[in-house]
Amino acid sequence: MQFTATLAWQRNDQPFLDQRYSRAHEWIFDGGLRVPASSSPLSVPLPMSNADNVDPEEALVAATSSCHMLFFLSIAAKRGHVVDSYSDHAVGLLAKNAEGKLAMTRITLRPHVVFADANRPDPEQLAAIHHAAHEQCYIANSLKAEVVVEAPLG
Repeated sequence: MQFTATLAWQRNDQPFLDQRYSRAHEWIFDGGLRVPASSSPLSVPLPMSNADNVDPEEALVAATSSCHMLFFLSIAAKRGHVVDSYSDHAVGLLAKNAEGKLAMTRITLRPHVVFADANRPDPEQLAAIHHAAHEQCYIANSLKAEVVVEAPLG
């Protein structure tokens, strides 16, 4: 399997060598979706960054959360548990890694899952579904960062 994305940035008439050019750019996905992207204002100060756009760091956190959720939903369905809603407030920590380089060193997922009343998983079953989802998530398997799932089990 292969996945693609196109990135497009233009200098236009901006100065460049002074490092004061806009980092705003666009991600274009295979279905035609265009997502405004930029460096994070935490990395490159305003106005060179666009705080309204998605930055790569938050996109990585969102991709990790999304991947976990998609596997979680599939596993829950296979085990006969009906999920009514799923939300997550995921947080990524950018810090120095063991090599002294800035890296996403930890991503914490905090999923909140609401099940239909029939056949709700008990806390042990819920933990097992989260564990299986984490083990199968392509994104988590691709990262050096620690990915932690802090899900309420009751």
